[in-house]
Amino acid sequence: MQFDREKYIDLLMYVLSKSYNKPHFGKTVLCTILYLVDFNYYNKYGRFLTHETYIKSKKGIKPKHFKEISEELIAKKHIFLRKESYYHRTIHRYYLIIIPTVQFNKKEHEIIDLTINKLVNNNAYSITKYVKNNHPVIKTEFGEKINYMDNK
Repeated sequence: MQFDREKYIDLLMYVLSKSYNKPHFGKTVLCTILYLVDFNYYNKYGRFLTHETYIKSKKGIKPKHFKEISEELIAKKHIFLRKESYYHRTIHRYYLIIIPTVQFNKKEHEIIDLTINKLVNNNAYSITKYVKNNHPVIKTEFGEKINYMDNK
């Protein structure tokens, strides 16, 4: 199965729509939530939601297609990026310009909403600390693809 670009765009836009009022919600939190939605969906249903490839890095989880898709959405004026001061750091915040029209089925919505609601209030430090306890992340070396199918 290949990467589902449209589903990934829908997921990214939907997560942004649910986090617009969170001052700590930067790129690290966004990318980690995208990973955990995919992980939780696969864990529950044994199927991929977006089939995105996620890489473990020292700064957190890096989705393979994130940069390309976020730049495309910025060029289309669907989102914009603003670097903002958050305490003693600079975070990369993405904002919606358009209201997304996403189409998820009931099972997808359930996992997506549960994951977002559980994690949306975390900042980059706490969500990175949380995801480090995720078994596939533990088993992965920095710079390698996280195999979230291997949850044992």
